[in-house]
Amino acid sequence: MNKLPPTGDKSPAGRSAPSPRNFGSNLRLGYLNSVFLLGRLTADADLRYTPKGTPVCEFRVAVNRRYPKKETGEWQEEAYYFPIIIWGQLAERLSERLKKGTAVLIQGELRSRDRETPTGEKRFFLEIFGRSVQILEKTAAFDTPEPEPDIIPPDEEPDIPKDQLDDIPF
Repeated sequence: MNKLPPTGDKSPAGRSAPSPRNFGSNLRLGYLNSVFLLGRLTADADLRYTPKGTPVCEFRVAVNRRYPKKETGEWQEEAYYFPIIIWGQLAERLSERLKKGTAVLIQGELRSRDRETPTGEKRFFLEIFGRSVQILEKTAAFDTPEPEPDIIPPDEEPDIPKDQLDDIPF
């Protein structure tokens, strides 16, 4: 029967075996912040420009959740609303096509920020910075086959400075 070496003993590779008590403190995790949403726009997208001229587009996506109620077994439906922000060329390319009711698949990352209201209250916001937006339906204005999803290429990805996040015009 194989036994683990006691804490502090050398493993066969010559390294000290980690103590079960402090294993978590030695654990190094990578970075992962990825969100996928499938839903519909609640209103037309709003394209604006920061004072430095960077295009920024904001819209909200409604995502439905359907589940049975425990008491009755009837199906219940809820909607969740998520604010999406896209930047740069992606924002300019898509702003005209992102209309109320359009079905989209969004891949992005979750960001948070706080802002002070005119009354002095501090408000906390969660937003999704869209990295990839795929429009899932054809519209009358676009009878051509749907192109590949619009993605910010790594070399075109805007590096939005923190001081410019406060200048978002909405």
